[in-house]
Amino acid sequence: MRNAGKWKKGVALLTALVLAAGLIGCSSGKGTEPEETTAKETTAADMTAEPADETTAAEPVTVRVGSLKGPTSMGLVSLMDRAEQGSAEGRYEFRMETAADTLLAAMIKGELDIALVPANVASVLYNKTEGQVAVIDINTLGVLYVVTADEGIQSMADLKGKTIYLTGKGTSPEYVLRYLLAENGLTEADVTLEFKSEAAEVVSALAADPTATGVLPQPFATVACAQNESFRTALDLTAEWDAVQGEGGSRLVTGVTVVRKAFLEEQEAAVQTLIREHEASAAFARENVEEAAELVAAAGIIEKAAVAAKAMPYCNITCLTGEEMQEALEGYLTVLFEQDPSAVGGALPEADFYYSAQ
Repeated sequence: MRNAGKWKKGVALLTALVLAAGLIGCSSGKGTEPEETTAKETTAADMTAEPADETTAAEPVTVRVGSLKGPTSMGLVSLMDRAEQGSAEGRYEFRMETAADTLLAAMIKGELDIALVPANVASVLYNKTEGQVAVIDINTLGVLYVVTADEGIQSMADLKGKTIYLTGKGTSPEYVLRYLLAENGLTEADVTLEFKSEAAEVVSALAADPTATGVLPQPFATVACAQNESFRTALDLTAEWDAVQGEGGSRLVTGVTVVRKAFLEEQEAAVQTLIREHEASAAFARENVEEAAELVAAAGIIEKAAVAAKAMPYCNITCLTGEEMQEALEGYLTVLFEQDPSAVGGALPEADFYYSAQ
């Protein structure tokens, strides 16, 4: 691993990694808080501050975990609840933010040990800090869906000649859509992409034109369909990605969990405990949707438990680690890099980006 002192080197860091588009989250049933961020919106942030005081070796370590209010936090809610009740194996302090710049600044300053961030942002952070973070798991796969009232759209090929509304020009949703269109034999001339500043504008465009098509993340897609019974989720872009990648290919990834390498080197046992408990918490969210939805609402991730319960099965909550994580994420980042290197911080991460317990 590179010298942890490089963590404090330089000043060119991430203060505005905010999603223009979609890989997503919201703090209410209306879906107003985006979670995905873009490498193109980075500005300088202070990397020179000393990390917070380390817990002495004689004391049980408290792991400081940050996340965003969206699908990437949904898989954590059971662990958050158990930590609050005192029944978790590890000791944790959880912090949720609505803006990625706040979360990442805290990570850089050493105020957080672990953070759940958009996949491409983890790569940007790795490059900007000269390799001083590692990814320990994938917490969320794809959350993008094609929403429309047009019954004629049954496949990617059916998008030919359509106007597609989406958020996030120059961010992962655009790159994912363009990649899938190309893999299905469509060129830029075959579709018209209309970008909106927020998901609510996409929904309005769909409501105004029954022939229109939109790309929305969860939970926005579920909310839109609940508000207008003529809407349906015609295509799951995660499934479409899997179809073109084939068996053993990469996956469409929304969120990953990263750790500061300095903390990992000193507290690897605590990190491994967090991974185990995160995996169990994610499984709880998938297998006990109604109960998990109540925790999601209580945490303020989605305002209403009923909306959360409808959206969660489509959020692809997971906890992939080791070789499976690396295979899934490496290929996804490569697709983004081939379209725009800045989307992943200018270069693909090296092998030390991918943590695997020995």
